[in-house]
Amino acid sequence: MTDIYEKINELYDRRREIELGGGDERINKQHEKGKLTARERIDLLVDPGSFVELNPFIEHRSTDFGLENQKGPGDGVVTGYGKVNGKPIYLFSQDFTVFGGALGEMHAHKIATVMDLAANNGAPFVGLNDSGGARIQEGVVSLDGYGQIFYRNSIYSGVIPQISVIMGPCAGGAVYSPAITDFVFMVEETSQMFITGPKVIETVTGEKISSEDLGGAKVHNSVSGNAHFRAESEKETLQMVRSLLSYLPQNHEERPPRLEADEHDDYRPDLTDTIPFDALRPYDVRKVIEQVADNESFLEIQKDFARNIVIGLARVKGEVVGLVCNQPKVMAGGLDIDSSDKAARFIRFCDSFNIPIITFEDVTGFFPGIKQEHGGIIRHGAKILYAYSEATVPKLTVILRKAYGGAYVALNSKSIGADLVFAWPNAEIAVMGPQGAANIIFAREIENSENPEETRQQKIDEYREKFANPYVAASRGMVDDVIDPRETRIKIIQALDMLRTKKETRPAKKHGNIPL
Repeated sequence: MTDIYEKINELYDRRREIELGGGDERINKQHEKGKLTARERIDLLVDPGSFVELNPFIEHRSTDFGLENQKGPGDGVVTGYGKVNGKPIYLFSQDFTVFGGALGEMHAHKIATVMDLAANNGAPFVGLNDSGGARIQEGVVSLDGYGQIFYRNSIYSGVIPQISVIMGPCAGGAVYSPAITDFVFMVEETSQMFITGPKVIETVTGEKISSEDLGGAKVHNSVSGNAHFRAESEKETLQMVRSLLSYLPQNHEERPPRLEADEHDDYRPDLTDTIPFDALRPYDVRKVIEQVADNESFLEIQKDFARNIVIGLARVKGEVVGLVCNQPKVMAGGLDIDSSDKAARFIRFCDSFNIPIITFEDVTGFFPGIKQEHGGIIRHGAKILYAYSEATVPKLTVILRKAYGGAYVALNSKSIGADLVFAWPNAEIAVMGPQGAANIIFAREIENSENPEETRQQKIDEYREKFANPYVAASRGMVDDVIDPRETRIKIIQALDMLRTKKETRPAKKHGNIPL
């Protein structure tokens, strides 16, 4: 008669078989490519000993194309929950050693099940992607499986933070799940995303390109903007995921985690020397961020994409904030199509998860040109206006130097809902720059002058004195205060404290229609 211990031993034997995935030979091949296994990745992501696996015994039930004779432990994906920095997360990790991580019916069922658990329990969801795509042998049920995942990505957007980590191939329909999630991480040399691979492109169009040049980490982080972070190794990538999670709330009903700040003196004397007084001279806005944010707290997002705007998460006196900053050293900080998309999506993320938004403004305007106009700069630029107007979290703006034209309005002006707007005393706030305005307003006087250049400079100075200064805007209530640059951090801390209990509602509706 079989006793209980035999059954227990059988249980552990089955678990060991599942944990081996595709077996030692395939695991070795994974390592030879510089890639970790699904379970090794989980061990690096979550706190030690915290992972609990779900549905380990699930397998496919397909009987076509010889699949009835092939075992697939866990059906090519490991799912479950664990803790990161002591807080719960839910996750899946695709196992390339089993069916190449291809998604089939039960594979998708496992992912959808754990996504529902994440949403129902209000915890972040992380997907570790390493898959050859849909499991062709299972036909249309594989496509239906993708649909089940896309649907959950969409309806849980703004409910819980969703993070995708690309740790191998992610091709075809599989790429749309990461595209919907809040953040995408990639590993250099070993991860790729594309709708159609190099071979298909060559067959259809005749163009030849490598997988890395088509959809590698560098391309998606600098050219397409489809990814937000990249690292040289899987270990470094997963450490970055842990770092990002430390800034985020568990769900939309919580506030971000607050830390005790080390800094005691919030006066920043070096800020007066950080920005050149000459409005035409470039500088790196990150130097302003370093002075205002807590020491080494700035986590930049999409660092290599649309570099004329800098976005990221930081802490100010221990409180998490989202930063949206013009970058004068690139395109004079002007807004173009890509930077508009980059900023707008980040603003909406911050608003979804109760993260106050701080804008450092130094903008010449929307970038001119036929390519920008024909590419839809009107529609793309409107996304920033929409995102700021829609957001109900605390919203602060600091005008560092220039704020011209429609870009001034778009970048969290009082008219579109800023709670507080501060300006440095050297700020120029106007319909356009003094040079351009003087050339238009005083064109006849300059032309008829005995010394046109001298007259032009006089009119530029006159316009700057009368209109392009912060006091005109302050006198109309469009700027709440003109501040000493050295007190910028102090003013922001005071404002965040004052706005901590802010509540703002919008008209009841199903949802708005952002100009996508």
